[in-house]
Amino acid sequence: MSEQTISMNSHLKAFKTYQARHFLWEVSENGRVATLTLNRPDRKNPLTFESYAELRDLFQNLTYASDIRTVVLTGAGGNFSSGGDVFEIIEPLTKMPMPELLAFTRMTGDVVKAMRKCPQPIIAAVDGICAGAGAILAMASDLRLATPEAKTAFLFTRVGLAGADMGACGILPRIIGQGRAAELLFTGRFMGAEEGKDWGFYNHLHSQENLLGEAQKLAATLADGPYFAHGITKTMMRQEWAMGIEEMIESEAQAQAICMATQDFRRAFEAFAAKRRPEFEGN
Repeated sequence: MSEQTISMNSHLKAFKTYQARHFLWEVSENGRVATLTLNRPDRKNPLTFESYAELRDLFQNLTYASDIRTVVLTGAGGNFSSGGDVFEIIEPLTKMPMPELLAFTRMTGDVVKAMRKCPQPIIAAVDGICAGAGAILAMASDLRLATPEAKTAFLFTRVGLAGADMGACGILPRIIGQGRAAELLFTGRFMGAEEGKDWGFYNHLHSQENLLGEAQKLAATLADGPYFAHGITKTMMRQEWAMGIEEMIESEAQAQAICMATQDFRRAFEAFAAKRRPEFEGN
């Protein structure tokens, strides 16, 4: 029987040529950094049933990307996103029976699950209005940059709904603390950019003209780094929420041993010894 070389990379595919239908999808020349732009600026980039579904499917499929290493998530026209479209989502929801409502809320939750599970770090670049489901997309990202003009609100209570939407009651307190999250989720008020930075929601603030460039620069830095290891970091940060300290330490021991077995680890050592910059290949 002849020898065969079996590679698990055969299930991977390039996303540089992905044709988005409900937002813009642009990829850097080297194929490593994707910029996803919510693109309905005349309405402050609201989400629709269709854009929710495409976001869910895209982030789920990025698990199998051969090229994309980081994603920048932003909005067009000086705003991030105003959340669910009032007439294309909110109004139809008021007429749906419970089974259809549950199918919708599960679908929107699946967007957050897919964002958290995909190995690529996601960087939200937020300007202007970032409200409702838009605030959730920023929250679900791994890093958040904003302009001083950014205004963020989890305003579900303003339309008679609970603040428990798409994981907000679990994720937001872990970012900014229980008391601060409770205030935003109960009142639905807008959080200013400086306040958001002071509370740890935003990592950095940049001017409007520099925001996207700074987000893409950060994304490129991560993409050029040990991106397999970055995926492990993202996975462990998600999984360790539900672990005790003993389980955390053991899980991290296993995760780090996996990274130590990669050629990237050896490449980094050899580059350090030779006083040159390492070239990471994700294996």
